[in-house]
Amino acid sequence: MNKAQFIALLAPHFDNNKKETARAVDIVFDSIVRTISKGEDVMINDFGKFKKVDRAARKGRNPFTGETIQIKASKKVRFLPAKALKEVISGARKLEAAPKPPVKVVAKVAPAKKVVAKKAPAKKAPAKKAPAKKVAAKKAPAKKAPAKKAPAKKAPAKKK
Repeated sequence: MNKAQFIALLAPHFDNNKKETARAVDIVFDSIVRTISKGEDVMINDFGKFKKVDRAARKGRNPFTGETIQIKASKKVRFLPAKALKEVISGARKLEAAPKPPVKVVAKVAPAKKVVAKKAPAKKAPAKKAPAKKVAAKKAPAKKAPAKKAPAKKAPAKKK
């Protein structure tokens, strides 16, 4: 599942407003990233823990040449799944039903008498007159240039 599919899955919980759903997802991810970048762990109950891990410098091997290379020290993110998540994945525990999107109950209200305010009659804009047509000024449709004909063959000169 990618981010767009995740947003589409959550949209019904946000009144099918994908813009608000995307904003909420972005806020959650941004919060997780910012917290981890500070060096703090992010623990989500029954899901898992995101943790920043420092990896020491080490020696590695180039798989193409077989040459030994030095790998620099780095910082990585590690996810440690919670016990509940592991149990669901292994099949030892059944997953509860997914939460349903809230159903909007629209109360029927007896129609109230509407008070209609009288509006002032709208002023009509003066009608624009069409420009007078000049009969002599009509443009004739553009004529197509006649197709060029091959030059006629000259008749042989008659002998006298």
